[in-house]
Amino acid sequence: MKLTPIKRVQNISSDEFITNHMKVCKPVILKDFIEQDSPAFQKWNYEYFKEIAGETKVNIYGSELETIDRVASKPVAETTFSEYLDLISTKTTEYRLFLFNLLTLKPELKDDLHYKDVTKGKVLKWLPFMFFGGKGSITRNHIDIDMSHVFITQFQGIKRIWLFPWEQSDLMYKLPYNFHSLANLQEVDYEKYPALKFLNGYEAVINPGETLYIPSGWWHYIQYETEGYSVSVRALPSSLLEKWRGFKNLVIIRHFDNVMRKLFNEKWFNYKVKIANKRAEKAMSKVG
Repeated sequence: MKLTPIKRVQNISSDEFITNHMKVCKPVILKDFIEQDSPAFQKWNYEYFKEIAGETKVNIYGSELETIDRVASKPVAETTFSEYLDLISTKTTEYRLFLFNLLTLKPELKDDLHYKDVTKGKVLKWLPFMFFGGKGSITRNHIDIDMSHVFITQFQGIKRIWLFPWEQSDLMYKLPYNFHSLANLQEVDYEKYPALKFLNGYEAVINPGETLYIPSGWWHYIQYETEGYSVSVRALPSSLLEKWRGFKNLVIIRHFDNVMRKLFNEKWFNYKVKIANKRAEKAMSKVG
């Protein structure tokens, strides 16, 4: 597996970004996507979050590697947002928050973010998402179901993110009818998954204030180097093919997979594993 560092840019024009990155699906780290005069950089911290939403109940999630057949694992516990922030602040833990969006709970926080929108208005600024995790937690290798372009900005802590283009899906043992890969990239087993040797991806280490642009349909494996949180916004896919893939994933694929899982249980999963291995062997023969 080869990983190339992603370059950082500042003051990039919209025309340059769209031509050199968005149209050709090339990731980049933007140093000024969220403008430095944004109130978020002065106001936001764990104590502030505890003050405005500390008593809110949240589900916490652990490792996703043990529930490889599901889109998302089940929560391992429930606590308050304040207690969760205290936990990740004081201990090394793999616990993350999933589907808890402080920006939806407290929509006024959206006004604290000022964007330098290099997409010429394609960014859905009204639909930001927030992600929290402890040091050592990971988000398994996956593609976003809606095939959107993603801009993920780090506010506290450091994230390490590996990216791979859509075209390498088979080399990563993508489970058919799912949106994540079979192989564990954290502890690569080349004997079990030899096609991983041929992966050619990118690595980004994003610090507070930096934004990683993830192109539509790209795989991303997220690792929390420290505890912290980030905000992501999306831009809808541009091409008809990407739009069709997103529509198909949302409306057809995921529901079909849920039905088949309920009907056939482990047999359905074993079938998908068999197909993933066959496709990896075929992909490996083309590049080997």
